[in-house]
Amino acid sequence: MAMFFNIFSLKNLLVLSLALNVSLVLRVLYEKDFEVNNGRSVDNQKDALTTTDSVLSEARATQRARPSMPSSSSTVDGDGGDTIINLDHGDPTMYERFWQQTGDKSTIVIPGWQSMSYFSDAGSLCWFLEPEFAKEIIRLHKTVGNAVTEDRYIVVGTGSTQLYQAVLYALSHQDAVEPRSVVSAAPYYSSYPLITDCLKSGLYKWAGDARSFNKEGPFIELVTSPNNPDGYVRQSVVNKSGGILVHDLAYYWPQYTPIASAANHDIMLFTVSKSTGHAGMRIGWALVKDVEVAKKMVKFVELNTIGVSKDSQLRAAKVLQVVIHSCQYPTSLGSLFDFAAHLMEERWKLLRAAVRQSGLFTLPEFSPGSCSFLNRSFAPQPGK
Repeated sequence: MAMFFNIFSLKNLLVLSLALNVSLVLRVLYEKDFEVNNGRSVDNQKDALTTTDSVLSEARATQRARPSMPSSSSTVDGDGGDTIINLDHGDPTMYERFWQQTGDKSTIVIPGWQSMSYFSDAGSLCWFLEPEFAKEIIRLHKTVGNAVTEDRYIVVGTGSTQLYQAVLYALSHQDAVEPRSVVSAAPYYSSYPLITDCLKSGLYKWAGDARSFNKEGPFIELVTSPNNPDGYVRQSVVNKSGGILVHDLAYYWPQYTPIASAANHDIMLFTVSKSTGHAGMRIGWALVKDVEVAKKMVKFVELNTIGVSKDSQLRAAKVLQVVIHSCQYPTSLGSLFDFAAHLMEERWKLLRAAVRQSGLFTLPEFSPGSCSFLNRSFAPQPGK
């Protein structure tokens, strides 16, 4: 006993006793509450469920009626003071106001029995591409005039990221002695190196800045135009043979840059997230000239995800229909591209004013260009 008191003082014992008593009281209260809840009548349980449903319905109604909330790219600090801008990523929820005013026009209902098969069009090269979505892709490009679709195969992917990986797979040789080099002129999209090397593939490997690339052998050059992150129009920069060009045209839409002509390249990548703002839909498409390249891209998507969500494709088709209709019959906000271009213009004005006032940073200056779609001249206003 003497050893016990040597280890534990009277103060220790008092604290231990208090803890045990509190624990006992909490246990008694818990058991009492458990008995009361379990003894409740079935009618009371139904009333509780009804109340819960009512609260949830009210919450949903409030959410539907709320104004567009700020993007997750920006937050207000805990004291309600300055807005903190997260430059790590973008989130195109700024287009919400346009889509809210479209109402049921952009709504789609998918019955439970629909889209159950793996196949969308078993006889098509891209057998998981929904025909309705393919039709709207062609209509959209013809309406905007930003890409040639004739004599092209459409390959759909889960965002342009999957299509980028599919392209690398399709352009690499299975029996190559060493991985094919992948390059892009700096500054380039920060995820290119990560996506290229994430699988540690023996087929291809990131080789850095295209401007300093001088390695012998076949290579893939990524041309992002308008460029992410600086917004400039880009051309190929590697001056040597043996290369294949992949054009990432995610931002080649009239809200970001003047549409000078229809892009006419062998491999062109696009995504719904940048064109319409529906990033959560996770849908992109490629326009591919060579049938063998298109087949290998389809094979990659098949091996990777066994196709692409039909529900997302059907929703994307409906969204593109509404975009095209807004171009033909503008609403009070104009077409989607009118609305988005005005929004980007206002945001760039605010950004330039803030940067000028801070004196800490500089922003690139862009030369105006004539846009065949908007029928006016303006300077590029990059989304990133």
